[in-house]
Amino acid sequence: MTKNKKGILIFCGIVLLLILSLYFDDYIFQIISYFKSGFLDEFFMSLTLASSGIIILFFLTILLLWNKRKQKWILPLWFTLLISTIVSFVLKFVVQRPRPFQEGLIQLSSELIKDSYYIWNFSFPSNHALLAFCAIPILSKEFPKFRYVWIAIACLIAFSRIYFGFHFLSDVIAGAAIGYLIGALVVKSEKENHFWENIYERIYNMFVK
Repeated sequence: MTKNKKGILIFCGIVLLLILSLYFDDYIFQIISYFKSGFLDEFFMSLTLASSGIIILFFLTILLLWNKRKQKWILPLWFTLLISTIVSFVLKFVVQRPRPFQEGLIQLSSELIKDSYYIWNFSFPSNHALLAFCAIPILSKEFPKFRYVWIAIACLIAFSRIYFGFHFLSDVIAGAAIGYLIGALVVKSEKENHFWENIYERIYNMFVK
């Protein structure tokens, strides 16, 4: 199977999954309500608070700084996170989908968190999922073993958004797919053009050497 055919099949699969998730968006909260507990509340709250864009940026930057050969991917990582954030904001204000808790599908346990999400209150796509998944292509290239750990973490981050009623299932699927696509395009472009690597070498030669 050629890469183009494989890519088309993956794209069609994601589109089909997204369409199916729209059907199950409301039902998923009924299922989650049976599994809610104090322990899961604390676990997913810690995870969702630790998965902000700033923390993801800081953690992955430190990871790349650890090995000199991998430092050239810091700028592509920053660019990927920046583009992902911009795309997320644009889509949110274009689609303007209310969050599940705003539609009364689930009740938030913390009024403080509820109030904070009324400030930036659009649901589609999940910004947390988008940022977590956009880093996977770079990690797959530079840390092939660690990528499985990160994929598991990214999936938990995405699920935490559904668990608390901040996002629908389709929001996190779309966010994950869009984020991964952005990351893959940045990696592909960098491997072909070495744009960010050239900038990194100039900066390195200017300030370090």
